[in-house]
Amino acid sequence: MDRLLEFLNNKGVVLLTINPFSILSETIPAIAIQTFVIVMGLLVVIGTLVDIIHKKNVKYFFENAKKAKKSAKKVLTTGEKTSVIIKTIASDIATTSELGAGKRRIAHLLGMYGTILFWISSVIMIFCYVSPSSITPVAWPIIWHVGAIMTVLGGSWFWFFLRVDVYSEAQPWYRIIQADLFVLALITTSLFGLIWSFLQSLNLNDRWDDKVFLILFIISNLVLFGGVYWSKFAHMFYKPGAAIQKNLAEADGSRDNLPPPADAPEKYGMGIKREAPKHY
Repeated sequence: MDRLLEFLNNKGVVLLTINPFSILSETIPAIAIQTFVIVMGLLVVIGTLVDIIHKKNVKYFFENAKKAKKSAKKVLTTGEKTSVIIKTIASDIATTSELGAGKRRIAHLLGMYGTILFWISSVIMIFCYVSPSSITPVAWPIIWHVGAIMTVLGGSWFWFFLRVDVYSEAQPWYRIIQADLFVLALITTSLFGLIWSFLQSLNLNDRWDDKVFLILFIISNLVLFGGVYWSKFAHMFYKPGAAIQKNLAEADGSRDNLPPPADAPEKYGMGIKREAPKHY
């Protein structure tokens, strides 16, 4: 047991510092790997544009903003608008403050920042250090592996314990609907990437299992980036804009044509405090 732990500890340190794409380029041309990344980017752009055209989310967003502007009680200066946008980015977007303090926010932050680190480090290693002869700075493989681990932890925490239909509606965790495509693709992409990287780093002769997980890693990426239209991937672009518009509407008094909050005191009695609110 001690030898096993020692092996895992040593191997874990080595694994975190290895650029898996550099090793992969020994069997697959670097240009093929880079082309795959470019194609994934194009799939995101095409999928988002199709989503915008078909679902008309952006059209609704601008029309709603135009209506709200007519009922504004104050004309915001450029400085005031800039201040609202900066505060929204720093709070609602960067720290997801709208979720409040708690498990949901922590899981969301783990998944969000893990994904960002995973994607950025992937692009940098693939386009700058994919050649077997190039020396990858140790920081990038570490960021790649840590980002993947964060994504798996945050996504799995959300999937198994925090989804509304599981947490509040008593649905089984294995029930899958179309809306789950995005989070499941994120989890599997990061998980298969980690397993593939580990198996590849063993560098043993006549291995086949690393190739299996490489194929699974590729397929999960195709599902993630190719399934933008059918998943919630595009929401990553809509939500920041919606948050900024909401806060601008609060600042100018239009409130998106919604009534102001009531000043009447709560009259629910003690019964509402018997259990934490979790039913939607």
